[in-house]
Amino acid sequence: MSYDLMVFDPVAAPHERAAFLEWYHQQAEWSEGHNYSDPANTTPALAAWYEAMRLTYPNMNGPNAVTDEEMLEPGVEDRLGDYSIGHHVIYAAFSWSEAENVYPLVRALAVKYGVGFYDVSGDEGDGEIYFPGDELKPESQGAWRSISRQFKELDNE
Repeated sequence: MSYDLMVFDPVAAPHERAAFLEWYHQQAEWSEGHNYSDPANTTPALAAWYEAMRLTYPNMNGPNAVTDEEMLEPGVEDRLGDYSIGHHVIYAAFSWSEAENVYPLVRALAVKYGVGFYDVSGDEGDGEIYFPGDELKPESQGAWRSISRQFKELDNE
């Protein structure tokens, strides 16, 4: 089980929520017929977002995977991300104990690089969807935050 977020190409995604969710489910079928760990397969804006993200949350897989030497650095294992990179989306999965840290970073970098943001793990399927140009809503205070804190407490025991 992981805390999941997605960034997307705002030109490719429908703006109406029901249509967006249908589009999201189509994207998550991973049927594009390419390697989903290679950022060369996505848009320049999504690739730039990915490069910025992996500075803090290194990729555990693919051509940009964290090295054995980097894994020896304190805390790296807790901050690994699992990125699935499509033509119009990047789906990112993180440890629940990192959810409260990763959520604001993913949002901020989405705004910076002009890509959309979807809080896949948002409460009861009602996760935040952000398109560039929209007013950014206040950060979610959903139940996922208590789940994150519980995992963090377990990690500290």
